[in-house]
Amino acid sequence: MELRQIRYFVRVVELGSMSRAASELGVVQSALSQQISRLEGELSTRLLQRSPKGVVPTEAGLAFFREAQLTLRHAEQAARAAQQARLSGSVSVGLAPTTAAVLGMPLLLAMRERYPDVRLHLVESLSGHISTMLNARQLDLAVLFSTDPGRRWSVMPLLEERLYYIRARRGLGAKVPARVRVAQLKDEPLIMPTGGHGLRSALDQLFARTRYKPRIVAEIDSLPLLMDAVDAGLGGTLQPWSAVGRYSDATGRFALSELAESQARRPNALCSLSDDELSPAGLAARVVLADCARELVRSGRWVGASLLAP
Repeated sequence: MELRQIRYFVRVVELGSMSRAASELGVVQSALSQQISRLEGELSTRLLQRSPKGVVPTEAGLAFFREAQLTLRHAEQAARAAQQARLSGSVSVGLAPTTAAVLGMPLLLAMRERYPDVRLHLVESLSGHISTMLNARQLDLAVLFSTDPGRRWSVMPLLEERLYYIRARRGLGAKVPARVRVAQLKDEPLIMPTGGHGLRSALDQLFARTRYKPRIVAEIDSLPLLMDAVDAGLGGTLQPWSAVGRYSDATGRFALSELAESQARRPNALCSLSDDELSPAGLAARVVLADCARELVRSGRWVGASLLAP
């Protein structure tokens, strides 16, 4: 039995008409009749009967009507109580620059819509620094690319990003390969983050497995400055698509070629303090963050990302 069915039944009895009730409830009459029939089937008794004056309740229907009115009043009271006791508090969330470029604003908007009394503190920094802050209990939640099983974190696999060779589009013409192997980049100048960045660690492992020695011309730990250098034609970079997520004209400004190696992936995990350490606001924010990330992937707004099984 659903609350919707009870609400429909009560309104039909109050108005004495299926057609008027359907109009007021904003549903087609056939759908309303179907819901009433399902309710009668679940109760194994007839609740309504038609008369020359419209629809009237049977004796069973009249008895059910009185209790149904009470049920609806209690449901309304429960909803008001929940709204008056809205969740409050503060939550600190750490995101790497590439992650923040895609997830930051959707998370802010979703938290404001669902939990307007929760104050969200977003920290954008290198993943290594974020990991240290989470371990020091300076953050409640973080999206990280590598996790230490020895730490008392709650870890949930979230998504996986493909990696791309990204260059300035100027002067390249229309023919940019959709995929490249790292071995094909042996003579290409690269601009990379340093080893303190989680992405660099993953790329160094890829270089070692493929025996590729990159020609690194600069190391920059600021994503905006790194992408400015790429945009200026000083070299290419190896990054997920999210590195260009803040550029509204990314397709005209940058050329992206997916790295063909199967290992050229960056896993993202939603890490948090253990459940017994997280506040109710932190637990709620963790659900919202996961929902936002999954929606971005499913809608195609997080390009090159695929969901991981939790």
